[in-house]
Formats: sequence, C-alpha cells, structure tokens
Amino acid sequence: MERPNPAIISDLWEVICERAQNPSEHSYTSRLLTHEKGIDRVLEKVGEESTEFLLAVKNGVPERTVEETADLLFHLLIALRAANIDLADVMQELKRRRK
Repeated sequence: MERPNPAIISDLWEVICERAQNPSEHSYTSRLLTHEKGIDRVLEKVGEESTEFLLAVKNGVPERTVEETADLLFHLLIALRAANIDLADVMQELKRRRK
C-alpha cells in the first residue's frame, strides 16, 4: 500500500482559503462559500456526500468509495472554512489523539 501524501490536503486547504478571500463566480468553492443559504448550503453538500460515501462502502464498490471519499473530504474542508475553523486546529487535535 502506497504511503499517502498529506501535502494534497494542505494544498487543497490553501485553494479553499484563497477562494474564500477572493471569490470568483467561476469557482465552485466560491459559489458554495457565498451561497445565499450561507453555511447551510455547504452542510447540505456534506450530508449529501456523506450519504454517497456510505452507500459506496456498503455496496462494496471500491472505485466509487474512493471518489466519494474525495468528495466528502473536499466538502468537509469547505465546511470548516465556512465555520471559520482552521484546518491546523483539526490536525493538532488529531495529533493530540494519537497514542
């Protein structure tokens, strides 16, 4: 099994933060963060992607599980940004829990 490279999460986080600070109508991330429903729209997407992830795992479809995991992680990161939670705080909490 290939060792994961966590740098992609950091890179993605930087893009999400940049889109939040400099919204563009051409950016899906910006549109989510500036949606008229506010954070509710982002949370709807997290719920939708969570359900799709669960179904992919339950149905034993590895390719879909990988795709839905990526979608869920992406939308979780957007939700963190929408909630003004820094990813570094989450990473620190994960580090604290590691025994």
